[in-house]
Amino acid sequence: MSEVAERLYIIPLRDAYETSRTRRTKKAISLIRKFAQRHMKGEEVRISNGVNELVWSRGAEKPPKKITVLIRKDPDGVIHVMLPEEAKAGEKAE
Repeated sequence: MSEVAERLYIIPLRDAYETSRTRRTKKAISLIRKFAQRHMKGEEVRISNGVNELVWSRGAEKPPKKITVLIRKDPDGVIHVMLPEEAKAGEKAE
């Protein structure tokens, strides 16, 4: 695979609310990681600071119900999960 695959997804995080209250945001992060692995067919997933801060913005007990992310898979097979705003800022910097 020589080119970079890039897709925009809306990830549902409602399943995080099935776990205990204090573990919901940790569960949401693991759901994002599993979603990226399943849809982009890879093993190593790197979640950006922007996504992490957005999920943790309301604390450990109230993660968002869904999140819009841009997922890229580079030629090495590493999957990067980032916010669409972060991707636009990265393109302007280059």
